Amino acid sequence: MSKTSVYYPEGVCSRRYEITVSDDGILEDIQIEGGCNGNLKGLRLLMIGRPAEEVADMLKGVECGPRGTSCPDQISRAIREML
Repeated sequence: MSKTSVYYPEGVCSRRYEITVSDDGILEDIQIEGGCNGNLKGLRLLMIGRPAEEVADMLKGVECGPRGTSCPDQISRAIREML
């Protein structure tokens, strides 16, 4: 059984994340609406199959320009919220 959560990021170009994490804490899937298509597709492939907590730790605090956040940082926040 897996848990799926929807998160609406703030301060970034992406608009919505749908994240699925298995009962044993593995990030099974993430669907990302909006944002930099190629970069987020690549990031998605690197995240899937890894422990969700590890992914959240890696992406936490990444910034995009002067925004003080980024799509990766918002993904980290989304994962933390669902865990």
